[in-house]
Amino acid sequence: MVLYQDAHLVLINKPAGLLSLSGKNPQNRDSVHHRLLAIFPGCTLVHRLDFGTSGLMLVARNKAINVALCQQFSQRTVSKVYSALLCGHLADDDGVIDAAIAKDPALFPRMSLCAINGKPARSRYRVVERVYRKQEDGTLLPVTRVQLTPETGRTHQLRIHCQHLGHPILGCDLYGGLLPPGTGQTPRLMLHASELRFVHPVSGAPVHICSRSPF
Repeated sequence: MVLYQDAHLVLINKPAGLLSLSGKNPQNRDSVHHRLLAIFPGCTLVHRLDFGTSGLMLVARNKAINVALCQQFSQRTVSKVYSALLCGHLADDDGVIDAAIAKDPALFPRMSLCAINGKPARSRYRVVERVYRKQEDGTLLPVTRVQLTPETGRTHQLRIHCQHLGHPILGCDLYGGLLPPGTGQTPRLMLHASELRFVHPVSGAPVHICSRSPF
């Protein structure tokens, strides 16, 4: 799980199906943060990944480092790249999704697209390959492997943007990526944080770390 550590920060590879931060319910105590506290007392999460998303996460080992890293995120100088499998075959090889995202209590836990009340959200996508996945019933499911680059960091941004594109992320239970009944077991959310670029808050050296997609 830990890919790199020094006196100031930790880089981990989060597994799918694990909370980033513990919930209030005792049943939701297990999380990335809960596990890391036992190894790195006083550590704090700089950012989070959804429960179903796997991949790279940056963790600060003290409050001063957390402030410095959070500033990089807020100034959008941190570069994040995700690998994903989308339902269907995309027509274009690359593109930009520019659609504001808003919280809607009536839709919780889902987010909604709203040009009036939403916060600006922008994502880029690039097609890596178009393939067919053989299902348990023998049918072939068209999917597109893409590289996703969020330019903003809204909740569920990549998931709802891909739905808006007409090709939800495979395995997404909130935004239309589940397989039809009878075609086979619905896989995990096919979204993985595969690359992270930032500046080390103490040394000032550029950091670029990659994590190969597990799917």
